[in-house]
Amino acid sequence: MFATSLGDGAELRPLEPWRSEEFLAHLDRAREFVDEFIQLARAATDPPSARALLTSYAEKQAADTGRIYGIWVDGTLVGGVLFRVFDTATETCEVGCWLEPAATGRGLVTRAARTLIDWAVEERGMHRVEWRAAATNAASVRVARRLGMTRDGVLRESFPYRGVRHDIEVWSVLASEWRRGRGPGAGHRH
Repeated sequence: MFATSLGDGAELRPLEPWRSEEFLAHLDRAREFVDEFIQLARAATDPPSARALLTSYAEKQAADTGRIYGIWVDGTLVGGVLFRVFDTATETCEVGCWLEPAATGRGLVTRAARTLIDWAVEERGMHRVEWRAAATNAASVRVARRLGMTRDGVLRESFPYRGVRHDIEVWSVLASEWRRGRGPGAGHRH
């Protein structure tokens, strides 16, 4: 098994199509919480759609345009992180996340996102790593800050979801900033 320890009994592992039943059970626990801001919960509602979503990320990984990883705590899938966008031509990627309520407040997403950013910058040569969050998603904005990202701006009313047009905050960290230690907990700018 390929796994990276996140400490405190938590591991980061590839979330592959053969895990679709486990993924669906996790989403069923997290659905109401995740669905507030993230379409993931609506994209996987039954076994075929859960498998299709994970298969789409397996295809993205094969094409080198995205990846998805699960976060397990003591053997239970509780959330995940992903490269929603992974563009090697522009050396830009976007990291995203989700988590079920029982796993919040432990720093799991921050630690998992750091692992992805380290890999993207150091192994794959990404120049810019982005984080996008609804302006009202305070938890996601806090993660961007903890990662040492800079708030680039707001895309006003750019994301229609659940009958509301949401402002999307765009945060980023450049490879040179990440390497200088901004990412792993150093200060941040707004």
